Amino acid sequence: MNMKKFVLNSLLLAIGALLHQITPPLVLGMKPDFSLVMLFIVISLNEDFKSCITSGLVIGIFSALTTGFPAGQLPNIFDKIITTTIIYFSIRALSKHIKDQVLMIIIISLGTLISGVVFLSSAALLAGLPGNFSVLLISIVIPAVLINTVVGMVLYNAVKISIKRSNFKIS
Repeated sequence: MNMKKFVLNSLLLAIGALLHQITPPLVLGMKPDFSLVMLFIVISLNEDFKSCITSGLVIGIFSALTTGFPAGQLPNIFDKIITTTIIYFSIRALSKHIKDQVLMIIIISLGTLISGVVFLSSAALLAGLPGNFSVLLISIVIPAVLINTVVGMVLYNAVKISIKRSNFKIS
């Protein structure tokens, strides 16, 4: 990976970590994960799997350090790595058939849902949940999917415009 792309990835991941940190909690200390949106943007900009999985691990560690969920450190790392892998291959499979904007709406929605389900499942196995799985899914994950999709499209378009205006070549 060239240095320009490495710096771009780092900046986007740092913005995602900052957004994750300042987002207020919704229910039981849990909050929408805007770092996921930035992770999905990084995945969409990178062709190589190694950069994407590294970005997923970095965001997982950032999320683990800032989680408000009891014993949510390992589930955060697990969910980001699994979500990164699924979203990477989904983008590669769908990008030839679906327009850019529609693809990102699907990816952000699907990725947030996958991340939430994997997080809750791994948290239930490792530490237990502070409530019922389906209640947490409906009260936390589904609203997070909606919020992430709206905010994600704003961020995605801002990043695309910034890249275009800076004459940055994505290779």
